[in-house]
Amino acid sequence: MQNISEIEELIKLISKLPGLGPKSAKRIVLKLINNRDELVKPMASTLAQVYKNVTRCKSCGSLKSNLNGCVNCENLKEKYKKICVVEDIADQWSIENSNIFQGYFHILGGTISSVGQRKEDLLINSLVERVNRDYIEEVIIATSATVEGQTTAYYIQDSLKNTNAKVTKLAQGLPVGGEIESLDDGTLFSAFKNRSNLNSNSD
Repeated sequence: MQNISEIEELIKLISKLPGLGPKSAKRIVLKLINNRDELVKPMASTLAQVYKNVTRCKSCGSLKSNLNGCVNCENLKEKYKKICVVEDIADQWSIENSNIFQGYFHILGGTISSVGQRKEDLLINSLVERVNRDYIEEVIIATSATVEGQTTAYYIQDSLKNTNAKVTKLAQGLPVGGEIESLDDGTLFSAFKNRSNLNSNSD
């Protein structure tokens, strides 16, 4: 392989993406090089715009455009009364694509027990603020059925105990150890439909 530093660095960067190793990264780089005008130029421009304009909302954790604000938590048109709490943005996208849930999302940014993550690092305090501020009637905890996901769910439940919101959690249909992002629409539908109540201050 030719020793071109720019190419080697690009291969290293691409191989860090999920599901890609050095061999896949090399094939992608060759595809890009062979399609400079069709792929490289517009991709470089788009990546620069994403880096400049797209960030995580500090309130709900979803992606937002610095030009248009956060569509998720600043949706004044719909005025939803439910919030679905997920671990990461990929989970939000999976649930949105299934059209199962109509409401706001709250993206924690991980779980309490995951490497390098503490409960202080997650957006749990801002979740409580949103519930109180927006008069949310139900909080649906959609964390994964892993030890970390369950631990996080219990902490969220405890954090919301002094609010008026009903707290529910995805139940039947969610396999033990399953991650939200990897579930099919049928499983997600069953998990939402059969969600269980976690508190006693609701009907």
